[in-house]
Amino acid sequence: MKALIAKKVGMTSTISDNGVVEAVTLLLIEPSAITQVKTVEDDGYSAIQVGSGSAKLGKALAGHVKPSKIMPKIIREFRVNELTEDLKVGQTLSPEVFSVGDLVKVTGTSKGKGFAGTIKRHNFHLGRKTHGGRSYRRPGSIGSMYPQKIFKGKKMAGQMGHERVTVSNLKIVLVDTEYNVIGVSGAVPGPRKGVVLIKEAK
Repeated sequence: MKALIAKKVGMTSTISDNGVVEAVTLLLIEPSAITQVKTVEDDGYSAIQVGSGSAKLGKALAGHVKPSKIMPKIIREFRVNELTEDLKVGQTLSPEVFSVGDLVKVTGTSKGKGFAGTIKRHNFHLGRKTHGGRSYRRPGSIGSMYPQKIFKGKKMAGQMGHERVTVSNLKIVLVDTEYNVIGVSGAVPGPRKGVVLIKEAK
């Protein structure tokens, strides 16, 4: 299973042999281990629960993760199609599960931008500022007389950002086992020190 919990360190750039400069996001892999293996027979689906980092836990959660011999700060779950014998509770995970050239998808929470209008949030056009135009940044018509309501999902002003975002088909360009760092080509959602999930792209 190629999946890890990581913390976004920041961005840098690398220069390939061809002289092409490529943006790279560095992701830190903190000490991780499998805390639970979910099966179809017991839970109705197959998944691996992974814990990362270290923290002081309450008694209930501490009892749950006790077999894994770690007290993780972050716990996330990864769905798997089939479980193999090498996936056991307490097994440690490291950046070595990925190799340079692997394609992955990274999931994180995007930066929150606060309350934003339709122009910034949905790329609406500005209204004209000549010939008597007064609708410079207004959203315009949001519905007709029938059915006397606004449909859900209508593009309007509102909270922008701070939502779960997945970026697919990013290539791994660096695997550093000494510092437990993985380098991924391109940008990854979220701020520095934000938690992201790395999973093999299929």
